[in-house]
Amino acid sequence: MWKYIKRYLPFAVLAGLFMVGEVTMDLIQPGIMSRIVDDGVLGLHNGGKGDLELIWRLGLQMIGLVLFGGICGSLNNVFVHLSGQNIGNEMRKDCFRNIMTFSFPQLDRFGTGSLVTRVTNDITQVQNFVSQFVRGMIRTLLLTFGSIYCIFTLNRDFGLIVLCAFPLVVGCLVLCLKKANPLFFKLQAQLDDINAIMQEDVSGIRIIKACVREVYEKVRFGKANDALIRTQLKVLITFAFMNPVINALMYIVVAVILLVGSFEVSGSGATPGVIMAAITYTTQLLNGILMLVMLFQNISRGLASWKRVKEVLYSEPELKDGDFKGITEQKGEIEFRDVSFSYPGSNRMVLEHINLTVHKGETVAVMGATGCGKTSLVNLITRFYDVTEGSVLVDGKDVREYEQSALRKKVAVALQKSELFSTSVQENILWGNPDASEEAVREAAVTAQADEFISSSADGYDTVVAERGMSLSGGQRQRLSIARTVLKSAEILIFDDSTSALDLKTEADLYHALQSFSPESTKIIIAQRIASVRRADKIIVLENGRILACASHEELMKSCSAYQDIYRSQIGEEDEKNE
Repeated sequence: MWKYIKRYLPFAVLAGLFMVGEVTMDLIQPGIMSRIVDDGVLGLHNGGKGDLELIWRLGLQMIGLVLFGGICGSLNNVFVHLSGQNIGNEMRKDCFRNIMTFSFPQLDRFGTGSLVTRVTNDITQVQNFVSQFVRGMIRTLLLTFGSIYCIFTLNRDFGLIVLCAFPLVVGCLVLCLKKANPLFFKLQAQLDDINAIMQEDVSGIRIIKACVREVYEKVRFGKANDALIRTQLKVLITFAFMNPVINALMYIVVAVILLVGSFEVSGSGATPGVIMAAITYTTQLLNGILMLVMLFQNISRGLASWKRVKEVLYSEPELKDGDFKGITEQKGEIEFRDVSFSYPGSNRMVLEHINLTVHKGETVAVMGATGCGKTSLVNLITRFYDVTEGSVLVDGKDVREYEQSALRKKVAVALQKSELFSTSVQENILWGNPDASEEAVREAAVTAQADEFISSSADGYDTVVAERGMSLSGGQRQRLSIARTVLKSAEILIFDDSTSALDLKTEADLYHALQSFSPESTKIIIAQRIASVRRADKIIVLENGRILACASHEELMKSCSAYQDIYRSQIGEEDEKNE
């Protein structure tokens, strides 16, 4: 944490100095009040004659000290917030920056809900911990030990009484913190669960309503929330018992001071002003200890959160960047050399011994049953995952040798599940190339068969898309996603079943326009329909992670029984519809 604290250490030091000033003013005042009572009111050192002038003089001194202490306290708050807020800001930005470098398996291990909790709630807890430590620790320690010292300087017997009670108070504090500390980790983990459920249910609200599962999800969220509340109550109850015990101990100390003081006053061992000052210091000591209780609670929770934040901050990206900048003579060449692949944590091979070469400008289609490895195959080209065995080459270079940004600039991907953002249609398309002109955006939309429905809306390209694109149909979302891919003008275009929601005519128009728009780009199309792939230069048929056949449509119709079965099945369905 020092890495972040040291950037704003001057603010923290100034906050500490002003806190010293505030507490010093608090510690001086009871001594002055003692003199006002003993000398100004009772006149104990002046033959029983009060001194009004002394009362005015010391009273004005107290007012001045109070004002100065208030200014110190205000400035302390300013610098505490400057340090705490800035530290939290830096942590949050660094966390997000590191999350952006995570591989897919890392994101899966953390979970979206957990990452949201860590970047928001956990960093807020760390921020509060830093602020409380800078403000609370200095104030608490100075107030606690300063009060004990001042009591000893007033009256040795009163100091010993307070000192005898101190170990009991500290023991109670340690016992409660020991019991509560493990609950803070549990509390944050349960908050992860709630955030995960909330995110799932809000994003999937349509399917929840369609399946009439609202009651089930309410119960599921309720159970997670009840678990959080039970843990929170355990923490609160633990500290709820501690506060009265500490209060009781300190009030007993006050009672004993009054009892001993009554004997010493009669024996001239103490004065009423001294007793009053001792009680004030004891009250300050009580406040200091109660503040210490809250401080340690915040510190314990802050440290628990810091461990969780640290896991995000210092998790190294599993996919390391290479040194190659991506400048090659070849453009759009892809080669798989004896590639086998299994997902991290799984022993099952998704792809086995794939050998394949795709030349510049070729259109290659990939077909096969669900789960045969089609998406896994193209994910290796963009290096979303690393191969288990073998190598994938783009333009003659192993993808592991590339800088990831350089590699992904060569590739544009349109997914079946179109990810859109809550901004305008134009901004969503511009994700493909932020520097593109309005004319280029429109041209990409025309190629993607999206211009017609965009232009027909009231705001055209300025139409704001609802969260996750929910204001658009599935086909419209896919066409915007394809427009974004086309606008990138990459050397390799990958369409991962990204036309599944389009009708056959729109899909045919799209591929025809795409060929005219970007004839030199290498195109890889994953599809389920023969009509989508039959015009490809070659079609790869995958079966159980292996290449069963690789040839043109005409050749496969002659030599590949699996492809023939798919063809007859789909043609048969179409014939039935026509009838």
